[in-house]
Amino acid sequence: MTQEKELSYGIVVPVLNGGETWRSCVCALRAQLPQPAHILVIDSGSTDGSDEVSLQAGFEVVRISKREFDHGGTRKMAAERLDKQDVVVFLTQDAVPASADTIKKLVAAFDDTQVSVAYGRQLPRDGAGPVEAHARHFNYPVRSDIRVLEDRRSLGIKAAFSSNSFAAYRSEALAAVGGFPSKLILAEDMVVTARMLLTGGKSAYVADACVYHSHDYTVLQEFRRYFDIGVLHQDQSWLLDKFGKPEGEGGRFVRSEVRYLSKRAPWLLPLALLRTAMKLMGYKLGKHSSALPLSLKCRLSMHRAYWGDRD
Repeated sequence: MTQEKELSYGIVVPVLNGGETWRSCVCALRAQLPQPAHILVIDSGSTDGSDEVSLQAGFEVVRISKREFDHGGTRKMAAERLDKQDVVVFLTQDAVPASADTIKKLVAAFDDTQVSVAYGRQLPRDGAGPVEAHARHFNYPVRSDIRVLEDRRSLGIKAAFSSNSFAAYRSEALAAVGGFPSKLILAEDMVVTARMLLTGGKSAYVADACVYHSHDYTVLQEFRRYFDIGVLHQDQSWLLDKFGKPEGEGGRFVRSEVRYLSKRAPWLLPLALLRTAMKLMGYKLGKHSSALPLSLKCRLSMHRAYWGDRD
């Protein structure tokens, strides 16, 4: 079914010391056509002037403390502030729109009234190395896609894949699943997308809506990130029960990375294999983190603030 009226939309960006990349993102947001109805910045204690840059650009700025920031809870608060918009777009401070119609193209996915969530393509940032670039090419292909619950049979947990760096949500559908959940270590976007699919919604991947966004993680950072993914899958075990385990997707990624690096940077293959082993080790430890002491979990985790108010 096609949407009849033009949809209103607002943009939310959590910011903390965004530096020059945030300044580039601000310029790209100001260049969007048409301009969104509202741009809301949630600043959690910037000391580099990022909050002032946001104000000078005409964005609304809500200041919170670093301790108050919560991946899901902060986004839920922001979405509720923009609940009069038909669609809420979430960006991170380092996801820079690639063209003046990036946001317009993403929001156009909601012309299909059954689409509850849409996410765009992430391109490697300038200067990205081969390992960093491959991760973006693998997860964000050139072809758009629509996913429904039935796709879990072939895609497993990948059916609920989304992004907290560049995704949009139909406000009504987001409210219907309770908004973003608080107190998650990460992947609030995947949890919400999974709930939307389970209630009959569609997830759209819009390949021609692009941002520049990638990370050059070290091997240790990859270990910590996958430890946190394991923690999520332990705490939110219903995700794997409903959608399936991630092992098949992990194997597909490794095979793709080996092919990619063999052609472009074969000298990086040993490091890539070490990285894979560390990811697996981190994930397995995270999946059994309930048996670990709190002090060790804090040391192993990328998102250490998550453990701050826990026993």
